[in-house]
Amino acid sequence: MSSLAASWRRSMQHHGLDPATRQGTRRLEDRTLAHRRAMLERFLLVSAPKLDQLFGLVASSGCGVLLTDSEGLVLDQRCSQADADTFEGWGLWPGSDWSEAAEGTNGIGTCLAEARRVTIHRGDHFLARNIGMSCMDAPIFGPDGRIVAALDVSSARADQTEGFNRRIAATVAQTARSIEADYFRASFPDARILVGDSDDGETAVLLAVDGDDLVVGATRGARRAFQLESKGALKPRPAADLFGREDGPTGFERAERAAVIRALTRANGNVSKAARDLGIGRATLYRRMKRLGIGD
Repeated sequence: MSSLAASWRRSMQHHGLDPATRQGTRRLEDRTLAHRRAMLERFLLVSAPKLDQLFGLVASSGCGVLLTDSEGLVLDQRCSQADADTFEGWGLWPGSDWSEAAEGTNGIGTCLAEARRVTIHRGDHFLARNIGMSCMDAPIFGPDGRIVAALDVSSARADQTEGFNRRIAATVAQTARSIEADYFRASFPDARILVGDSDDGETAVLLAVDGDDLVVGATRGARRAFQLESKGALKPRPAADLFGREDGPTGFERAERAAVIRALTRANGNVSKAARDLGIGRATLYRRMKRLGIGD
């Protein structure tokens, strides 16, 4: 069974939805929305600049950007003033519930239900009233390895092609990964953050190491790479147990060195630009280069 068919089946059999329903999108009252936003205040602060950046890339094509919590409730949104009435009419607005249980197959709800990036193009939607829009989504995982949000770009333009949507989807996935990495760093402000490469090129692979050289945090990608606890609190363990330092620079350390060298190469040796590309400070990159023996 395809993933789309599985989602439609959940919509009918598990959630008991009628594709012909005309009932509008459920929206929370402002006070309840404010409470839900307060629960993720730090995450929203971290993600806001990335939402602005993403919207700057897609605004000219009539798209809007939405950020939800793990239950599909829209917490933040960007759209042009000219499109505001259209987006609010479609329910693409803060406080709206886009969970699969409420709206059936849709970008946000199906992304959260299946914990993966999805594109739901027009007629792929379960509810007939939603088939005029296209949605490109990617999940964002928190420091505990659980989904914390879905990042969505939606459009109600009839001329938006599936090929164009695929290009937007790649940008959405990249932005989600960047938000995930920034939120992880903000969650461990006093730790040293080690960055590695992912097998799929989309997963953020970061470890947080404290002053005692203990690994105290890991992103979902790093948890998979090092076979750590998949979710929840991470049991602290010596960094050497993961890096294999007794036998020289192997594993994660080699991947980290390669990532730094690539960034420096792409920046033509400009350390400041390489640091920005890696999402770290210039001084931090210099310390990392010294530790890895780069430029000695």
